[in-house]
Amino acid sequence: MAKQRRAVKARSTRNAPVRKAVPAARRTKSRPKTSPKRPSQSSKRVPARVIAAVPQPEPVAPPPPPPRKPGFYEAVAIYERGVQGLQRHDFAGAAELFRTVIERYPEERELLERARLYLRVCERETARHTPPPETPAEQIIAATVALNAGDHASALHQLQRAITADPENYHAHYIMSVALSMRGRRDEAVEHLQRAVELNPDNRSQAMQDPDLENIRDLDGFRAIVEAPPAQNRRRQRRR
Repeated sequence: MAKQRRAVKARSTRNAPVRKAVPAARRTKSRPKTSPKRPSQSSKRVPARVIAAVPQPEPVAPPPPPPRKPGFYEAVAIYERGVQGLQRHDFAGAAELFRTVIERYPEERELLERARLYLRVCERETARHTPPPETPAEQIIAATVALNAGDHASALHQLQRAITADPENYHAHYIMSVALSMRGRRDEAVEHLQRAVELNPDNRSQAMQDPDLENIRDLDGFRAIVEAPPAQNRRRQRRR
């Protein structure tokens, strides 16, 4: 029986189809493993209900403007009257109102800029419609108006006429010193200031505080004038 089974097994193996051998490299090769796709940070979305649950900052109201001082409303009233006078071509009256704003309310800076601008317009128009000055007093006023308008040449011309007509006019010499200082003619400015102080010692204290003489304040001649005792200036005046 054992021989019979072996014979049957031998026949069955001969009749079976031959299988091809698979190379070892193919047998060991495995499929690449793919990692599961992870969502990127940018693709993550916060649910709307979560956003709604986050408390939103409340809008901050701007701070209220500082309260205006009573002087502000007074300055505005005077300024508006000046503008109305300018519109009526009342240049002299409007100029007086604008000067009041500048002198009484120096803390209202925005208003001061407009008042100065309109004051220059009024002074220019007043000079245009005024007959030529004939007396030294009129010439000094015309020179002052020209200086405020920045017309230094006209100011020097009127002041020279005033000094020629009245050489002892201390006001004319003082304004001449200011005009020459603005023009950069410093030595001449010191000479006229010296003469103004000799004619009126009160000009000494005014010169010490006058910002229009800033251009000659560093000169030795200017310091000698303002530092001299008033009594010395009076003696010089009497000798002359």
